[in-house]
Order: sequence, then structure tokens, then C-alpha cells
Amino acid sequence: MAVEKLFKDEATEEKGERARMASFVGAMAIADLVKTTLGPKGMDKILQSTGRGHSVTVTNDGATILKSLHIDNPAAKVLIEISKVQDDEVGDGTTSVVVLAGELLREAEKLVGSKIHPMTIIAGYRMASDCARRALLDRVKDNKDDAEKFRLDLMRIAMTTLSSKILSQDKEHFAKLAVDAVMRLKGSTNLESIQIIKKAGGSLKDSFLDEGFILDKKIGLGQPKRIENANILVANTAMDTDKVKIYGARVRVDSMAKVAQIEGAEKEKMREKVQKIIGHGINCFVNRQLIYNFPEELFADAGILAIEHADFDGIERLGLVTGGEIASTFDNPESVKLGHCKLIEEIMIGEDKLIHFSGVEMGEACTIVLRGASFHVLDEAERSLHDALCVLSQTVNDSRVLLGGGWPEMVMAKAVDELARKTPGKKSHAIEAFSRALIAIPTTIADNAGLDSAELVAQLRAEHHKEDSNAGIDVITGAVGDMSELGISEAFKVKQAVLLSATEAAEMILRVDEIITCAPRRREDRM
Repeated sequence: MAVEKLFKDEATEEKGERARMASFVGAMAIADLVKTTLGPKGMDKILQSTGRGHSVTVTNDGATILKSLHIDNPAAKVLIEISKVQDDEVGDGTTSVVVLAGELLREAEKLVGSKIHPMTIIAGYRMASDCARRALLDRVKDNKDDAEKFRLDLMRIAMTTLSSKILSQDKEHFAKLAVDAVMRLKGSTNLESIQIIKKAGGSLKDSFLDEGFILDKKIGLGQPKRIENANILVANTAMDTDKVKIYGARVRVDSMAKVAQIEGAEKEKMREKVQKIIGHGINCFVNRQLIYNFPEELFADAGILAIEHADFDGIERLGLVTGGEIASTFDNPESVKLGHCKLIEEIMIGEDKLIHFSGVEMGEACTIVLRGASFHVLDEAERSLHDALCVLSQTVNDSRVLLGGGWPEMVMAKAVDELARKTPGKKSHAIEAFSRALIAIPTTIADNAGLDSAELVAQLRAEHHKEDSNAGIDVITGAVGDMSELGISEAFKVKQAVLLSATEAAEMILRVDEIITCAPRRREDRM
């Protein structure tokens, strides 16, 4: 007896072939969307939000583009997810991962069309991705012991990462900034202590790296503009209680003199609090909240620099960098950990005054000040630089390096091809398909540069059949070039993450044979 209807009215289900088609098409559409941003000649996308203010983002960072899309297709969501994870994990390769997964599915679609079971394809893909990873491992270089060479590797990786971004014109300048900043971290991957301040004006070339910490605030009136050997108290406390707050407080008095008395008492409380704070033996007080005129006066009289409204990000980082802790009560000075730095002074960047802390406890801290023509440029520059910093901090820990420019894909494709020839049975078709999908990345890089990709990839393949070839696509001259001479390098960790995530995502989508969409919940009539 056939079941008439299983689901609610508006629930839909797609079975078998149609479900697979829907997920393939969605995933390939997403891959084609970001495909044009891949490589040094990749183009940018403008994302305009429909919310208030219609904010505009100009970017070619795969993860940023995909995060901003609202998409219904479930398979496309899987790809967006892997791109996000790639961004959090290693910072770069967000576009490559989606393109590779999309290509794997495009190949899988053909195989499914020629009656090969998805599980067979998955088994083939598994073997192929293991083989590809081993091929890369055989060819990695590791210069960790030679500091000079390692720094050169880092510079090259940074330049390769930046060359597909807006910073590609000044990539040497920014690569140097990024490498200097990451080398100061001494191997930690915590990018908290690298602060990026964006100031519109000037050109991108005017960006610089500053040892120490810059707080985007002005120094109060009548307070010292420069302090040496500062002891800093970082606090999060209310310094605005010296006036009676009219709202919400009801005080009944029978004469004006009483009001003056109450105000006097409030002032006394404030004065006591300020005395307690000064009792810590500090000469700089940074507060997260407001500081009213009266306590500010008291601080100025005591020769203490008081900074109010330091934003939370700034204050946490300041605590981290100067070695102090954020305090909110001041009764026992011995338990409060003060921050220290050698010099506090006011500096000008463009039109704005900022406060500069130098000689801080944590030698790792530094501030990168980005200058640029407009906020859109600055935002994109910050994203690009953040990608470079992420990749570099990962590389400092895992110092294995590969060449770039489509070279790793060709190495993997060659190894995978050889495996396909040795493998009996239907799996060999899937393994061959994997190698074709890998070659799609150099093909896309060439296509985006407006080159003849079929010709170039064929030449590349021929080059790679010689032993230990370093050939890759040189987009600038539009020919096959030697990647080690051109200094195009990538981090092994990034490539490995791209390979594994893309394979797993493709597998996951391949396993689907039914999509069930729930009926939307009805709103009850409230009338």
C-alpha cells in the first residue's frame, strides 16, 4: 500500500538524480563565482549590502565574498563553510579551496553520468588525495635552521600571498612589514599583539610598522604630554560620579544648602577614589569609561596622564602588551598588577593625534599603521595584510615551504596520474578525474590573466615530466617560468589544508541522494 503523503504540505523533497544535480549545480555555481578572483591577475568583487547605509565592500578575498552571500542551496553552504574554516585555520587559500572542491564535483558529475557509483568515486578520491599529499611532502623545503634563508622564505611567501590582493603594487614593502611583525612574535600564532590601525589619507606606501603600541585617543587637557618610565594602571571603572545624577535619583531636601552638601559629599567620594588610584604610584591612568572634568583636574594636578574611553579592544591589548591587568577596584594596591613602558608621548598621523607607548614589556607587540586613499581601500588592505600575517605565523611554526604559481598542483597531478595507471578497476577513473581537477587551478590562474590556458598547461605538463622540475605559470610574462628563480613560494600548511578540505567537502556532497526541505513554520493568526 503506497503512502499517500509523508511530509507536511509545503515540505519538498528531491530524490536520487535530482538531488544530486541540485547539489552539484549549487556547488559549481559557487566555485564559478569566486573563480575569477584566483591568482595574481584575479579581479575584485563589489559587495553591496541592502541594510541601512548600503555599505559597500570591495574585496577579492574568497572567504569575505562567500560570508556575505545569503544562499539557499545546501551544497553551496558546505563550500562556504570550508572557505570560512580555511580562513580561520591558515588565513590564505580561501578561494583555491572552493575552486578545487567545485572542480572535483564537476568531474564527479561526469563520472556519475557514466554510471559509476558515488562510493567508488569517493574511494578513488581518497586514494588520490593521500597520494597527492605524499607527493607534496617529498618536495617540501625546510630552511628552519638557516635564519637568513628562512627569512627569505617568509618574505617570498608574504609576497606571493599579497600579489593576488590590492597590495600587490607595494608587495615588497608590505611583505617586509608582515615579516617583521611576525618575527617579533617569536613563534606564537596569537595575532592579538599585532595591532592594525587604519588612517585614511596618504597612500598605501606610507604605511609603517611601529614598535610598541598606539592608542587612538587624545591626551586630556593640562596633562603631561610626555612621560618617561611610565607605570600604567589599566582600569574599567566609573569616574563620573562627582555630580548628582538627576535622572532616576530622587532626593528630597528642604533647602538649597542641603543640595550643595550632597554634591560636596559626592565630590569627596570622587576625591577619595582618585587618591586611592594615585596611591598606586602610577603616572598614567587608562580608563575604559568616562572620566569627568573634576577627576581629570585632580589627575592633572598630580601630574598623571589620564586617558578616558579607550575602546575595549584597545584596552585589553594595552593590558596584554604592557604586562598590566585590568583593574576595577582600588582598595588594595599590592594585588593590582601595573603595566610598564619606557615612554608615552603624543604623535601625529596625518591629521590625528594618537598616544604612543614605546618600550613595552611584551617585546612582541607592534602596531601596523595603514594609510590609504579611502576606507574601502583600507579595509581591503587590512584583510590582505591579515591573510599574510596568518600565513606567516603558521609558517613560523611549520616551516615547510613549497613553490607557488601552479607548481604544487602540477606535482600532485603528475603523482595522481601515475597512481591512476597502476590502479585496477573503476576507481582509476575517479583518480584520473582528481588529477584533472587539480590541473584546473593552474588553468584558472592562466585564464584570469587572459592567457591561453590550454597551451600553457600542456607546456607545464611536459616540463613536469622531466625530473625535479620547478616549472610554474609566470603570469607576468605569460609563459612557463622557473618558480624558484622568480621567488614564488607558498606555505605547505596552506596547500595541505586546501587539498584535504576540498576533498572532504566534495565527498560530503557526493554522498547526498536526497534533499528534504522543511515546511516553513506558520505564524498563528494573532487577531
